[in-house]
Formats: sequence, structure tokens, C-alpha cells
Amino acid sequence: MSDSAAYLRAAESLRPNPGQWAAYESRGHCVVLAGPGSGKTKTLTTKIARILAEDVQEPRGIACITYNNECARELETRLDALGVAAGGRVFIGTVHSFSLTQIVLPYAKVAQLGLPDDFKVATRGEASAALERALRRSGVTVSSRRDWNLSMSVYRRSTLNRNSEAWRTRDPELARLVEIYEEELRRADRIDFDDMPLLAVRALRENPWIQRALLAKYPVLVVDEYQDLGRALHRMVLGLCFSAGMRLFAVGDVDQSIYGFTGAHPDLLETLSQREDVETIRLQLNYRSGTRIVEASGYALGQERNYRAVEGASRGTIYIQPLSGDYDAQAEYLIGTALPEALARHAGSGYGSVAILYPAAFVGDAIARAARASGIPVLRTDANALYPRSSRLMQWIERCAQWCCGGWRSGTPRFTAIVNDGRRMFPEALVGDQDFLLFQQTFLGALWERRDAGLSLHIWLNDFRRMVLGNLLPTSRVLLDEVETLDAFIRRTADGGDCAEMLLGEFAGLVEGGDFLTLSTLHSSKGREFPLVFMFGIDERRIPGNRSTARELAEQRRLFYVGFTRAKNEIYIIHTRASASRFVSELRVRLEETRRA
Repeated sequence: MSDSAAYLRAAESLRPNPGQWAAYESRGHCVVLAGPGSGKTKTLTTKIARILAEDVQEPRGIACITYNNECARELETRLDALGVAAGGRVFIGTVHSFSLTQIVLPYAKVAQLGLPDDFKVATRGEASAALERALRRSGVTVSSRRDWNLSMSVYRRSTLNRNSEAWRTRDPELARLVEIYEEELRRADRIDFDDMPLLAVRALRENPWIQRALLAKYPVLVVDEYQDLGRALHRMVLGLCFSAGMRLFAVGDVDQSIYGFTGAHPDLLETLSQREDVETIRLQLNYRSGTRIVEASGYALGQERNYRAVEGASRGTIYIQPLSGDYDAQAEYLIGTALPEALARHAGSGYGSVAILYPAAFVGDAIARAARASGIPVLRTDANALYPRSSRLMQWIERCAQWCCGGWRSGTPRFTAIVNDGRRMFPEALVGDQDFLLFQQTFLGALWERRDAGLSLHIWLNDFRRMVLGNLLPTSRVLLDEVETLDAFIRRTADGGDCAEMLLGEFAGLVEGGDFLTLSTLHSSKGREFPLVFMFGIDERRIPGNRSTARELAEQRRLFYVGFTRAKNEIYIIHTRASASRFVSELRVRLEETRRA
């Protein structure tokens, strides 16, 4: 049950904004088209709290689907502040998590999905081995396994009905390879990441009673970042909401659709918003950025959306800086000159107020080297991070470390919230109240005795894995790949590893809000905001890439727009001299035209 006073107070802050208030007051199917910085997460979480308090009677609840684990964690944190705890009546997770935990695991056998009784989710190594066997069986010769992985993934996600003519004829060789690959997975009692929503869609299509069962549990379906979630999710929405009768509340922004390579189709959100039985609301007031940045965001996008900054917002500043030399030379200028000057312009700002964004992780390596040489701490959220930032298990362990390094005293994070996160992560091990009570006792004992930021991280992680995870991991069907990530990181903290000197306090500091530079690809920056943003390596050969199709070019422009709109007060764009991205060149021309007008 939500704290009614908390959500009602939050609701009052929505009232002055007509779009937010209309979303809060909506009663039927509703799509909210939310521009950058428009307060969509606040609107979404307040709406969820209201629905739970006023519209859905216990024990029924709400299912909330979002793009990735970081988005899910943000929603959980915001809802917790409104007195709404995830778990129980409220499911919050990715489309893959929803598909697996709410449809595939409970109903695989009765829905006759052809899965082994004790199937598990394959690790990357197991999936790669299955692909190798499939390639040998199919007779295909190929030099790059990554190319086949991507091609198969796109094909599987784009053509959902395996009995259709399109599946058999669009690319017969690829269709055959996918079928053999899935056979190899099943022989090993495994499914993979792409299987989860595909199996869920099949189960719902072939067994309408499963739709009714989900409706009985979750009369309301909430979808965040709809533009990024692809055809499988869209098919689920059509069945669950417009056939079975779930009420839909969806939020998204076509202009921030940047995951076409994973099967996202922004046109699906447009189609949904145009239905006659859906109320569509637009949020056009930007609470994040200065007026100049908001005005220029239309130039960055190449289309005017009539967004406006809130009354009293700062002006905001835009710099475009061409530099000579390679990325290492440019990074030295950014770290040694541009960054100190930016911090001096904004008195009181520290490294934690700055994000440096770039098109690809290898471009960020130059920034990391320059920062390390200057003794500046960084947190990378790209492919070259210490470990994947999307890992649910590693995120949870980070919060446990934070609790051991002062959180037990400050209440941030709250112990009950961490414990409940653990319960949701290991549902197969923590089935009953007795199991959960024993887990709480073991968990508290393990953390309480290790409340020391000066502990060796290697020792702390080994103890945590043995004492807390030892009895939980063997029961998990879904965390095998994340366990490999954890074990690989533990090896890096051992003697001889590149993180051997790392202390628990340093690890606990790897949380948002610390005083370090955030280094991120443009893709990974989505959903975040910073007072000062540097866009680095914005060159024509990087964004857009060489030989981009018209569809890819449109998505690359949206990616540029996403990076540009992360900034609150200042955006600083750096490109190689004589090699500026066409997006930067167009932006420069429009800014100059505006200045002369």
C-alpha cells in the first residue's frame, strides 16, 4: 500500500503543468509522449502510486515494464520515496524479466513451449558454444561470430511468427540457422536472452487463458521507454491491453529511440499513440536544461518540437570546439584546459557534475588515460567499465558495499530495501517466510561484521560470495551469466589483477552522485542528466558512421540529440578539425543564424 500523503503531495506538484496533470487524471488507455527533461519519471511514479491507492484493490497489482535494469532501479527508488515497495503487488523490471518470471517460468509446461523441465538461461559462453555447433551443422562458413549473433537476433525479434511465410522466405539460410541454434540450446537445457520475450509472445498467442491469468493479477500494465522495447513487447501490449482488457499507461519519446540495432521500432509508439481508444498526452515543458539549450535542441534533432524551458531557467551555454591531433591529444586538452575552465565558470561544481560522452567506448579510452594521468577519478558506464553496469547482481552488491561503508549509519541505502532486492533476485531460493527469515539473518551477519571501508575488496567479495550467495546461486535459473561477471571481477581483485589494490570504500564509491567524472557512450547516457556535459569525438566518421542507411542516419541524429539534451547548464562539443559531424556543422550554422537574427 502506498503512503497516500506522499503521493498526494507529489500530485500537487504536477498540477501546474497541464500535460502532467492530464496524465495523472487519465482513466483509460493513455500514452504520454515525453520530451527530454519533461519530468516523465515523476509523472509516471506518481501515477503508479495513485493507481495502487485508488484503482487496484489488493491483492491485485501493477506490472511496470521498462528498458533496462538501470531504468527499473530508478523507478524503484522513486516509488520507494512514495511509500510503494517493489515486489508483492508491484512488478518492476525489463521486458525480458517480465516475460521470464511472469509467463515463461510459471506456464512453460502447461503452455507446451517445448522447454526442458529444469531449463536455465544460457551464459554468453554457453550461447556461443551452441552457435558454434549450429554453424557446423548448417555448413555455414563465417569469420565473425559477432556478425551472426547480431543478424540472428534481429531476425528473431523482427519476425515473431515462426509459421509465417515471412519467416521462411525473407532469409531462408538465416531462418534455418536460428532454428538449429535454438535446437542446440534446448539440447543443453538452455534458453537465451532473446528467447524470453519470444517464448512469452508465443505462450500468450497460443493460450489466451494466460492473458486472463495475468489480467487477474495485474489489471494495469505500465510501460516506460516504450520506443525502445520492440515488436515482442508491442505484441504483448496489443494482446494484454486491447484484447484481454488490461489498462495501459505508456510513456516514451520517438525522438529518443536509439536502439534500432536491438530491434527497437519507434513507429510502434507512433502507431499506439494514434489509436482512437488511446488518450495521447504530450509533455513539452523542459525542467532540466537552460533556455538556450532547449531552443537549440530542435537544431540538434533537425526538427522543431516546440519544447520550452521552465520559467526562471538559466540561459545555458553551448560551446563548439574544433581540435587538431588524435584523440589522445584532444583528450589532454579537454582534461587539462577545457574541464578546469568549465568548473571555474560554475563555482562550487565538482567532477561529479560533469559527464563526458562519446560515440564508442574506444574513444573514451583516450579520456580515461588523460584523466588517470591527471589523477582525476572516473566512473565508466560503457563497454570498458570495470563490469557491465546493467548487471542486476553487481548493482545489488554495490549497494551492499555502500551499506557497509556508512549506509548502515545514514540509512542510505536502507537495509530493508537491500534485503527485499535480494528476495526478488532469488525467488526460487527464498520461497517461504522461513527461507526469507534465515536469509535476512545470514545477510545481516555477513554485512555487519564487515563494515569497514578499508577492507580489501577481494576479501570482502570472496566472503560475500561464500556467506551470502553460496546457497542462493545454485538455485537460480537466470543469473548464471551474471555470476560469471562477478567471478571475473573477483579474479581481477586478486593478487596480480588490475584491481588488486582496490578497497571496499572505492568500490562502494562507484555509485551515482560520487565526485568523479562520468565517462559514457552516447547510448549509455540516455535517461541521465548533468550540469556540465562534454560531447567528445563528434566526428563525421563516428556519428554518423560510414555508409549509414537512411534509417541508421535518422537514428544517429537522434543519438546526437540524446547526448545534447543531457546538459542542464552547459554543453561543450569537441570534434576533430576539418572532420566535424554533419550534425555539428548544421548546429553551428543554425546557432549563427539565430545569433544574427
